[in-house]
Amino acid sequence: MSILGTQFDQTSIHHETETDDRLGEVEALLGTQSPDSLEDDDEPCVYKTIHRIRRLIISTLDDPYTLNELRGPRLNVVIVRPLVNRLYDADDPSIVYCLLANRIQFLREQSNAAHHTVNTARASLCELVAARILRRFNEDHAGPIGLLLLTHILVNGFDPFQGAPAEIEEEYRHPQWPIQRRDGHERKLTALELAIISESKVFISSFACQRVINAVYGGEIVYTAISFIDILPDHYKYRPIALYDPRQAPLLPHTRLSVPRVRSVMELTQFIVVVILYVLTMSARSSPKISIYECVFIIYTTGWIVNEFAAVIEHGWQVYTQTLWSFLDVTFILIFCAYAVGRNYDVSAARVADGYGLHILCTAAPVLLTRAAFALLPDNLVFISIHAMMKDFTLVTFLALWCFTGFLLALMWLNSSIDPELSPGWITICKWLLWIWFGLDGTGFSRSGEFHPILGPALMTAFAFLGNTLFLTILVALLTNTFSHIIADAAAEVQFRRAVLTFAGVKSDSIFAYTPPFNILALLTLLPLKPFITPRLFHTINVFCIRVVNFPVLLLINYIERRGLLKPPRRSRNTLLQWKFSGFSPHGDIQSVFEATPPTSMEAELEEMDAISDLGYAESELISPRSMSGRRGPRGRTRGRRSGFPTSIMFPLSNAPTRERESHDVD
Repeated sequence: MSILGTQFDQTSIHHETETDDRLGEVEALLGTQSPDSLEDDDEPCVYKTIHRIRRLIISTLDDPYTLNELRGPRLNVVIVRPLVNRLYDADDPSIVYCLLANRIQFLREQSNAAHHTVNTARASLCELVAARILRRFNEDHAGPIGLLLLTHILVNGFDPFQGAPAEIEEEYRHPQWPIQRRDGHERKLTALELAIISESKVFISSFACQRVINAVYGGEIVYTAISFIDILPDHYKYRPIALYDPRQAPLLPHTRLSVPRVRSVMELTQFIVVVILYVLTMSARSSPKISIYECVFIIYTTGWIVNEFAAVIEHGWQVYTQTLWSFLDVTFILIFCAYAVGRNYDVSAARVADGYGLHILCTAAPVLLTRAAFALLPDNLVFISIHAMMKDFTLVTFLALWCFTGFLLALMWLNSSIDPELSPGWITICKWLLWIWFGLDGTGFSRSGEFHPILGPALMTAFAFLGNTLFLTILVALLTNTFSHIIADAAAEVQFRRAVLTFAGVKSDSIFAYTPPFNILALLTLLPLKPFITPRLFHTINVFCIRVVNFPVLLLINYIERRGLLKPPRRSRNTLLQWKFSGFSPHGDIQSVFEATPPTSMEAELEEMDAISDLGYAESELISPRSMSGRRGPRGRTRGRRSGFPTSIMFPLSNAPTRERESHDVD
């Protein structure tokens, strides 16, 4: 036992030594993430890199290529690969950030009609080069070191004016309000945030980016998110990018409340509570006084709205609207605010039972149930398509209502020349126009002669042509085009939505650690106390309150992570729960044979039979068709694999000439 214990101790010491060496390499590689290194001379000059990339992209691409054309083999060799080789620098983690910043600028310059398609192509080129460079970082750095480096590239903040001359920064940097102190991380944005607001779906769907997103979503990587405004800021301790070890975590790990996977479960639970309280409130709507369910619903929903408002101001409106159900949340918030105003009127007018406020609140039922479906099925293509279509639908509807207001005014003014007692009112005219718009009823046509014998029918006919034919046709065409784009690359759309949820799920504001309605209580008590105490004392009080409020949740998180219950369970053959129903199928063994990993001895034998190189082919098999035709046997048959073919001849993968092509050209 002592010998085994000694060997185990030596193995542990060796493992700890390797871990320390790796951590030292990581710290040397990511030394720019510490606050003390913010003024280091070796820090990358982001300002110069941004303008260097802009010059290269503009001089390289002057034709309106599409993204698929840029990803083709010929343009990849001529344009993309030389840019990647020129811009890739293993010591500069800001290069991806600078490429995505240029993509945003090129997309913003699309308003110039003369270079509209060219700027779109340049933006696509920036995205494609950024994805290739991130992939090269992933290939050059494997293991935990590579994961930390990729995370540093994607979620570590960079300042676009970093390294700029003082006079340039003083003249062109715009003041921002408000700027909260973040220990040197003010005015910084992350590459992942730029990818989200520029909708760089090819970049986000790349393997290297998804590797980081999955690690951040599961809590394997922890860091302090960079936000614009915090309602309840607590930045006494800044957590750099690091790997999370649950064995070294405290008993009540309050920082795990900012893990996206934990946040998604908590937010879904909070929304379900809102729906339950809403149903209980509406079931007691005929009560002569405000019920206890309605009081709890008002308080809890107010706390939920505070969290939504904090989510909007933390990363900005652009990131918030990329969330799949953001338009439903905004709609419900507007309905709740109208309900609050109507309910105050009901109380003042002594109409508590079935008042105006409850009538307004009834309209929230379709919004809440649809929002629940969105939250339960976030990867459904139908819901993703609906979210993408809402922008076009809202814009076209607004333009249609704006234009059709002119028809309403014209008919109302024609109507004023008739007897007011016999003429229809403006509400009736609106209904007629709406029925014609959707093709429901033709009453407006039959009554149009009452406005004017000639002008009335002419206006109704013009409205029918423009509304029912032109605008609806345009709307259907736009929505069909949007849906076709989503279906064409469904996997990228799903991964993009996951990236949005992951980025928005990492919270730095302490208000998110308090579940409703405790967040309201925290705002009323802790926020007024903050100016009168030291940051250390405020941090201590804040952490204590968070742990008290979330005590059972934190214990459950600690138990699950330490026991490793979130990892996939091992297969057990002797348990009924692990029964494979494929045994009832005659083709079940086809699936099982691929699940059975060959033993080490068999893998070594397979390697001897077919030596797989880094390209995935045996070097002895990389021969050209011309060399195959030149080596015939006595009876015209090609020789086998063991005939001693040269190993240096490969299939040409680009326009670069092979040795045989060079010799043929010489001949």
